[in-house]
Amino acid sequence: MSEIPRPGRPARGSDSGRPIMTLLDLLGRRWSLRVIWELRDGPLVFRALQARCAGMSSSVLNQRLRELRAAGILAAGDDGYRLTDEGRRLLDAYVPLQSWAERWAVRERE
Repeated sequence: MSEIPRPGRPARGSDSGRPIMTLLDLLGRRWSLRVIWELRDGPLVFRALQARCAGMSSSVLNQRLRELRAAGILAAGDDGYRLTDEGRRLLDAYVPLQSWAERWAVRERE
């Protein structure tokens, strides 16, 4: 099992410990971005989240949930997993990426 990325410690691809490098390590892990995206509309229980991420094994989902919770991006409650306030702020960073992806799709169709 891989170590949970933490600012100030070396991350995959960087020994600097800089927070951005740690974040890129965390978000670059398989399914991390997708888990955050699927929680954008509200909490989901484990099985519902796994179903939205078709193809993700339960062991990988458990690991990603553990990492994202440790980073303060997700929280678990009676209604399932949800984005924290910090997780919502991170999700806001998806907006420019979504806009870029839509422009890319248009360019590809032309």
